[in-house]
Amino acid sequence: MVAVLNAVQGFFDNYGDPRTKDWFLMHNPLPTALICATYVLTVKVVGPRIMANRKPMELRNILIAYNLFQVIFSSWLFYECMMGGWWGEYSLSCQPVDYSNKPSTVRMVNVCWWYYFSKFTEFMDTIFFVLRKKDRHISTLHVIHHGVMPMSVWFGVKFTPGGHSTFFGLLNTFVHIIMYSYYLLAALGPNVQKYLWWKKYLTTLQMLQFLAIMLHAFQLLFIDCNYPKAFVWWIGMHAVMFFFLFKEFYKQQYTKPAKQMAGAQSRPSANGSSKSSNGYSKQSDYYINSNGLSRPDLVHRTTTAASH
Repeated sequence: MVAVLNAVQGFFDNYGDPRTKDWFLMHNPLPTALICATYVLTVKVVGPRIMANRKPMELRNILIAYNLFQVIFSSWLFYECMMGGWWGEYSLSCQPVDYSNKPSTVRMVNVCWWYYFSKFTEFMDTIFFVLRKKDRHISTLHVIHHGVMPMSVWFGVKFTPGGHSTFFGLLNTFVHIIMYSYYLLAALGPNVQKYLWWKKYLTTLQMLQFLAIMLHAFQLLFIDCNYPKAFVWWIGMHAVMFFFLFKEFYKQQYTKPAKQMAGAQSRPSANGSSKSSNGYSKQSDYYINSNGLSRPDLVHRTTTAASH
């Protein structure tokens, strides 16, 4: 077993990017895997048990602060992606990884690590569900997505920080700016609800994001480009999976018969609110209204990003 572990570590040391080798959590994937496993255990087992005999927490101000932070963080990540290469330096058709120490290249490597770290901050989406006892929204799909994304991004930062694959992060951070702005407004309460008519278009934007990532990645299967094909498939298949998840969500939410929609919205929940359920939800779907009651805004999310 020791020999196997040494061999695996040797592979990471020999083939990993030397610029990120000694960065926090980059030596090997074990710490990231343990953090992800702890997250899953917390939101599926430990958290619900701790909250079982406690009242749901009212986190309106915390949700507002959290979503504001995510808007600012995503804006900075997007800006750094642009300045690190996508503003006039990178090619959309083929962009090999630059392993030099050129200032703009190092800047892109740095933002790749911060993008990886952002996937840990998105764990709070689920933790807020636990604290507010919205356990029905903590679906297996939701937990798997958030639980595997840090591990997925880790390999990119370890072996290919920069180049073609950063297009995923560029688009994802841009969409997160808009997405978390929406959730920030939703968390502010019913006074701003009339301004949230564009929920449908946010879902459309998310689907377009994954379609663009899919096409951008898979084009390298048909042209000669010095970029690892394994990462082409890895990123491309992620995009395919999330595109169809969002497509199914869009179909359920916006194209089902109006009568069925009206019937679903008219069924009251235990607190007298309309109730809508989907396998993927967002922490700020719920806010505290002027009467102090928790009320769903029917805002749901199938992942980020990625982004989350």
